Amino acid sequence: MHPHPTLRRLAVPVAATILAATVTPAGATPLAGLAQPSARSAASCPTPKGGPRLLRLPPPAHFRARVDSRYFPLAPGSRWRYRGFGGEAGQREDVAVLHRTRRILGIRATVVKDVAREDGEVIERTFDWYAQDGRGRVWYLGEATTSYDGGDSSTQGSWEAGRDCARAGVVMFPHPRLHRGYRQEYLRGEAEDLGMVVDGRTRVGLAAGQFRSVLMTKDYTPLEPSLLELKFYAPGVGLVLEEGISPEQGRVELVSFTRGRALGLSAPSR
Repeated sequence: MHPHPTLRRLAVPVAATILAATVTPAGATPLAGLAQPSARSAASCPTPKGGPRLLRLPPPAHFRARVDSRYFPLAPGSRWRYRGFGGEAGQREDVAVLHRTRRILGIRATVVKDVAREDGEVIERTFDWYAQDGRGRVWYLGEATTSYDGGDSSTQGSWEAGRDCARAGVVMFPHPRLHRGYRQEYLRGEAEDLGMVVDGRTRVGLAAGQFRSVLMTKDYTPLEPSLLELKFYAPGVGLVLEEGISPEQGRVELVSFTRGRALGLSAPSR
């Protein structure tokens, strides 16, 4: 899920400096494909040249226990189901917030499981990691992803903030500013997804319901300039619609949403 459920990611961060394009047996955990932390210090890591600046990740003590952002709520037990149209026809996606966390750079991150299927067959299984700071910003801390093609599987695209110069970015602000770009992640030449809020009062009508005061964002990346995606976030729900601008991207709609109960999260895992 980047930066929340999507059947086909805008730009899969092929983190070649984190891991080689490995092939693992079906069913193997994607976490096994992650390399050990680099010996290089953060000061030696490259920073973006031009475009939105990369925000500094706050220390662990500045993060909250839950992600309760108005437009990006991740209550444990919440579930979203999506259906693809056009270029995404035949695809379905199930997203769930798990009742456990993962410790990343000392931060207790919420774990979100995202399973994409095409014609009933699993084509990608991903665990995404998010955390919300004291200012209400939701940070994207990485993903462990496995894609499937026939009898083969690959963890290419997995990355984690703090490993081999991969940097966390922000996927949602408490009070988004219109037409101001922001970085959702950064690993030079591999993961450089950007976002921009273009409207904060959109209305969206779907089979799943009618949504008002919807936040519309534009997602893009300098690594693939021809790709552009519009995403629509409804208050209290999260992502309800995606519209790909290029012909091959298609449309993704929310089918159903179940809000999780206020249950506790388990201790962080590695």
